[in-house]
Amino acid sequence: MNAPFDLAALVLVVLICIALLRLVLGPTIADRAVAVDTVNTLMVAVLILLGVVYGQVIFIDVAIVYALLSFVSTLYVAKYIGGDL
Repeated sequence: MNAPFDLAALVLVVLICIALLRLVLGPTIADRAVAVDTVNTLMVAVLILLGVVYGQVIFIDVAIVYALLSFVSTLYVAKYIGGDL
């Protein structure tokens, strides 16, 4: 019934797994920070997709809050890497 959404969710989960692999193997801390940001972005996409599939607005609300927290955490990690903290 929701085959396109299931396929999209599967592709996003595969991409999250690839980003997690980069998170584990990343040679530098910057690579790992980018991998975490990628995982967070893909999780927001998955949450929005779930909101569309199940018709629940709560998933969109959670995705917005998650994206905001992800953005703030990425800024702090970037400042830490840059030596400003």
